[in-house]
Amino acid sequence: MTALENTPAPIRHSLRTEVLESRPVNLDGFVEEWPERGMVAMDSDFDPKPSITVDDGVITEMDGTARADFDFIDQFIADKAIDASLAEASMSLPAQEIARMVVDPTTSREDVRDVVKGLTPAKLLEVANNLNIVEIMMGLQKMRARRTPANQAHCTSARDNPVQVACDAAEATLRGFNEVETTLGVVRYAPLVAMAQQIGSQVGTGGTLTQCALEEATELALGMRGITAYAETISVYGTEPVFVDGDDTPWSKGFLASSYASRGIKMRFTSGTGSEVQMGNAQGKSMLFLEIRCILIAKGAGSQGLQNGSISCIGVPGAVPAGIRAVAAENLIASMVDLECASGNDQSFSHSPMRRTARMMPQMMSGTDFVVSGFSAVPNYDNMFAGSNVDTDDFDDWNTIQRDLQIDGGLRHVPEPEILAARQRGGDALQAVFNHLDLPPISDEEVTEAVYANGSNDCIPRDVIEDLKGAQSVMDRGITGFDLIKALESEGFTDVAQNLLGVLRQRVSGDLLQTSAILKDMEPLSAINDNNDYAGPGTGYRPSGERWEEMKRLRHVTSASNPEQEV
Repeated sequence: MTALENTPAPIRHSLRTEVLESRPVNLDGFVEEWPERGMVAMDSDFDPKPSITVDDGVITEMDGTARADFDFIDQFIADKAIDASLAEASMSLPAQEIARMVVDPTTSREDVRDVVKGLTPAKLLEVANNLNIVEIMMGLQKMRARRTPANQAHCTSARDNPVQVACDAAEATLRGFNEVETTLGVVRYAPLVAMAQQIGSQVGTGGTLTQCALEEATELALGMRGITAYAETISVYGTEPVFVDGDDTPWSKGFLASSYASRGIKMRFTSGTGSEVQMGNAQGKSMLFLEIRCILIAKGAGSQGLQNGSISCIGVPGAVPAGIRAVAAENLIASMVDLECASGNDQSFSHSPMRRTARMMPQMMSGTDFVVSGFSAVPNYDNMFAGSNVDTDDFDDWNTIQRDLQIDGGLRHVPEPEILAARQRGGDALQAVFNHLDLPPISDEEVTEAVYANGSNDCIPRDVIEDLKGAQSVMDRGITGFDLIKALESEGFTDVAQNLLGVLRQRVSGDLLQTSAILKDMEPLSAINDNNDYAGPGTGYRPSGERWEEMKRLRHVTSASNPEQEV
């Protein structure tokens, strides 16, 4: 027998299998569970069992660990995040009973919240493991803090182009985003890009809050100067080694939170299921257990809220069974402890359009404080946050889903002439401010190209060296948000100046420090004056009236009375 004759015949696959193999979802990464390394979503044999001991008002044992053996996360949670006076009563309730309270519309949000105040991380995990994905969504609908859902956008540029960012921020505000955030490829560009976003976001109705996500010292400095209005990239972690890697502790994060709050700057922490696995120190615990520890750190530190939903690490839970369920569960638990929840959906994780949609629907259908904590208001090639689950290509799809299901995802369709006018106004305003403050000039042609651009590839490149000199001069000259207001007023952009002044006034009032605070028509809307009142069918927030009529309008809607005419 020859060697050729000894060669096995090629395996023949069915044509259907070949088609399936070519589907985008099969480009995604999937792994088997590996509990010893933390590669398990929310039900690991290595997670501790719920328990608590309270002596003279002090928690002396929690989830099987004696106080003498607490790590610093255990100690912080025991001392700062759990109400010791409620703990024994809350912990005595069966997890299934608490889970049913979460779902039951006749049990109020406040009653659930009072029980949750006394629960340990392991008990909260046990509650979550009693809930399927539909029940998690039912819980989110009731437990979110603010009655009215909202949305947040990324406004970034692959070239850190401030003209593009100003135009995109103006459009994002017009489309309905209540918060917009930026980050940089070149950190030294930050002052110019943060200014551009702040100015562009105040075109039109104004009131959109902005942030510039950088290393914490620069981010805090920009906030103190009034060039940004909120912060959310104060990261916390669920294991002590990961915290130590970042030269941080829960107490240092609490101090940073108080630094922002002392100047009226809205602030929330950031965490996410899977981050400890990604950083190699999960200590053999499930992803959701460690995320619950992060949630309780945020609560104990006095943070207004938490950006969670597997932020920046969605590929990790997305690779294991029940990972997306775990992500929805972490959003629910953040809401259960009465934190504002910016619920992720902000990083690309799948090649599959169907899977991308399935990942966002639990938050979109139930509503959260911010359904997406980073809907890319630029094409994903420009997204400096590593790309978003949804970007500008998805605006029409998002608006259509809202209309199809009569759910409020925080956005609206805007006719192109209005968008172009807003982008023009944003670019013109930035051009005028740069001129007034003697910063590197912006030409009329640059503004025009940015107005009509889809992304940075369509914009005229800037002189990076001159821009970086200008950015440094902003910091050296001590330019503040008030200087931007004076420049806008002097250059004839009174409306934009008044909107920016309105945002800065909120820093003085302190209303932006309330849980889930946004500005709606330049008035604060938060869990204080817009408390979630869902109590079953016929109650709670439902799109109606003017908002529902707005949601009905899409790019192409045929008139019933005149089929040849679009509405």
